[in-house]
Amino acid sequence: MQETHVLCCTVTQSSYKAMLYSCHCGTRGTRAPKSHLSAVSALKFVSCGRGGLVRFECSNPSDFRIEGDGVVYAARTLQRTPVPASPLLIKAVDTTTQQQWVTQVKMMPPTQVQEPAVPPVISKTLKEIVFPSQNADSTLKRIKRDWVIPPINVPENSRGPFPQELVRIRSDHDKNRSLRYSVTGPGADQPPNGIFTIDPISGELSVNKPLDREHIPNFHLRAHAVDLNGNQVENPIDIVINVIDMNDNRPEFTHQIWNGTVPEGSKPGTFVMTVTSIDKDDPKTANGMLRYKILSQNPESPSSNMFTINNKTGGIITVAAGLDREKVPQYTLIIQATDMEGNPMYGLSNTATAVIRVTDINDNPPEFTAEMFFGEVPENAVNVIVANLSVTDKDQPNTPAWNAVYKITGGDPTGRFSVPTDPTTNEGLVTVVKPIDYEISRTYVLTVEARNEVPLARGIHSPRQSTATVSIRVKDVNESPYFDPNPKLIKLEEGMMPESTLTIFTAQDPDRYMEQTIRYSKLSDPANWLMIDQNTGRIKTIAILDRESPYVKNSLYNATFLATDNGEKKASGTGTLQIYLVDINDNAPKVFPQEAEICEKPEPNAINITALDGDLIPNAGPFAFELAHRPSDVRRNWTITRISGEYAQMSLKIGYLESGIYEVPIIITDSGNLPMSNTSYLRIKVCQCDMNGDCTDQQHIMAAGLGTGAIISILLCIIILLILVLMFVVWMKRRDKERQAKQLLIDPEDDVRDNILKYDEEGGGEEDQDYDLSQLQQPDTLEPDAIKPVGIRRLDERPLHPEPQYPMRSAAPHPGDIGDFINEGLKAADNDPTAPPYDSLLVFDYEGSGSTAGSLSSLNSSSSGGDQDYDYLNDWGPRFRKLADMYGGSDD
Repeated sequence: MQETHVLCCTVTQSSYKAMLYSCHCGTRGTRAPKSHLSAVSALKFVSCGRGGLVRFECSNPSDFRIEGDGVVYAARTLQRTPVPASPLLIKAVDTTTQQQWVTQVKMMPPTQVQEPAVPPVISKTLKEIVFPSQNADSTLKRIKRDWVIPPINVPENSRGPFPQELVRIRSDHDKNRSLRYSVTGPGADQPPNGIFTIDPISGELSVNKPLDREHIPNFHLRAHAVDLNGNQVENPIDIVINVIDMNDNRPEFTHQIWNGTVPEGSKPGTFVMTVTSIDKDDPKTANGMLRYKILSQNPESPSSNMFTINNKTGGIITVAAGLDREKVPQYTLIIQATDMEGNPMYGLSNTATAVIRVTDINDNPPEFTAEMFFGEVPENAVNVIVANLSVTDKDQPNTPAWNAVYKITGGDPTGRFSVPTDPTTNEGLVTVVKPIDYEISRTYVLTVEARNEVPLARGIHSPRQSTATVSIRVKDVNESPYFDPNPKLIKLEEGMMPESTLTIFTAQDPDRYMEQTIRYSKLSDPANWLMIDQNTGRIKTIAILDRESPYVKNSLYNATFLATDNGEKKASGTGTLQIYLVDINDNAPKVFPQEAEICEKPEPNAINITALDGDLIPNAGPFAFELAHRPSDVRRNWTITRISGEYAQMSLKIGYLESGIYEVPIIITDSGNLPMSNTSYLRIKVCQCDMNGDCTDQQHIMAAGLGTGAIISILLCIIILLILVLMFVVWMKRRDKERQAKQLLIDPEDDVRDNILKYDEEGGGEEDQDYDLSQLQQPDTLEPDAIKPVGIRRLDERPLHPEPQYPMRSAAPHPGDIGDFINEGLKAADNDPTAPPYDSLLVFDYEGSGSTAGSLSSLNSSSSGGDQDYDYLNDWGPRFRKLADMYGGSDD
């Protein structure tokens, strides 16, 4: 065991605590050291708040040497000699303040190794932990409070040699009897097992391997003392072993790359970001106390020290002005974190990268690329882009500080233009939003100002280049003539005669600078009542104007006229003439309803009637109703009573009238200034009635006034019509079958030379041509294959197959039945696989041999048909009469 002496020194700026371990020089027994530089002692100065650099010096440098970490080595092989009279002094010097501290190392001979049977020699230099004494003599035992054992400090990562004695456990009862010592707890008999062991006889507690504070910072053990019988002689005592931290871990940044932003133009002292790192060493010691430092900055513009970092917190701030995104958009910093409070010699370091992006602010106003822009626009055009205004902005594109907003500040008092922004190009699009009249203004000069969506940064003002002038020329175009007023309303009495002048309806041409003539035409005249003079626009009537016409709505008649100029590109305009027709009494009243029912007996037998008049009041009602004088039985059978100016009542005058239909003439007179009368016939059905006054003998009179016989006749007509349609369909089907079976040639009895045949059917297309065209080919006239060149065939030539046996035509002047010949040929063609289809190219090169018909060229001779009598052709019409003159006339 080594005895530890602690020396605490307190100074103005710092203090250190030196621990002195007495060491054995040489080896146990006769074993010699492996090297003359074997370690004999280790000195550790514990800081009391001072973080400066310490330099060690040895008083006997010829025999011993001390390294910077406080380990004392033997400089040569030491012989087993008595302890030297002068102790070994170690001096520690603070290189900063030059303060000094001195401690001494006592050199002790090694302990003699005893035989196992002999009790071991216990080192008297090892610190002892004594169990607290207990009073066993008195009856009433008072147990003392357990001692608080100071923790045992063991450095981590110790180099050994192992096992390394830490402390000796001892009981006062070992003087009169033999005891056995043991320890329990994590690190001893619990996982991790075997780190600490105790000599059961001597009680020396040892550590068997290097410790790692970052894994287990401390151990809690319990020491036991028992006799040889296993009886507990002492209460267990707790032992705490603290692992002393060493600087064996580098700082680690939580991120290898840190991203931050800072606005351009930021003042010095603006916070940017914070970087952090962690160290697994004890943060309460210098081993875990970190300090931060900026190693480099890229680029070094406008200054190499644009940023600084708080060495304790890692906060990065700006220290210089001049951040300009347009010049340097991004900075890259290399940040270093060092433990040992940043000591560059003893501290461990690590680095990370901080990327600081300079964000944009609106410190660059938009500037026009030119002072003057030009454009032109046709008059009356709307939503047309006149000119494109381009600007430049050094701020970041597609941000509110770059997006331009245009405003017209002068030259457009009526608001006929607007300047929206093109979101892609950031250009200003000068657009016409209201029609422009060339005759009012021929040019416009606009003043346009460009700004950003966000205001400029403080202290930045818009330059002169943020305002531009736009000159716009208006082009004259041919405008349409227009009527004024439109529509034009005139008031006339109906019944105006034709050729009456109504009004002059003219249009105006807005093109004052173009000498043009306007022509008028009628565009819409539903009743065809009007005409207009194409030069003067004078409107006349060509028919009588009738207010009761169906084309007149609410006494208004509308007609539309067209005015067209004679420009290079003609333009036209329309105008509507509204004619209000004043009513005159030109319509006689008529009875309504025109049909009614009444019972044979007088009660009940009244009919209410009124009158219809196409005129308006006062040319209509009130009306006067009376019965006509003829026929004479009208007034004898009927009577009419006026109820009001609009209604009258018809009733039977006699007690009984035979059932039937009667037409009663009624004279109705209106109330016009010149009254008009009219005799209307009221169709009355007299019928037998029930108690309620309803007819019971037959159906009510139909709306058309038709009787039962008429209805039956109509039904018979419909049935006959259906039968005719059915017969026509049957006939059409039969006709189709006959057409399919029709022969291609006429019967042989007919002499085609001496008769004119009437063909009243020319066919309806391919569906009617269902006969076989191959019959027109004459087999005996086809070219034999032997005389043709090899490999040369016509497009219409049949493929090489065995030819069917077509019938041979007789060479006699008058062959037999032509129909039989055709039928036989038809059957042969149906069985011929080489017969061409209907739509193939057919070559007809055979006219027949032995034909009784002469050549058609004989028609050119006036003498060939001289013996024929063509006079009967004169009776067939003018076309055949021409043929009779050509072929039946005389030579002259």
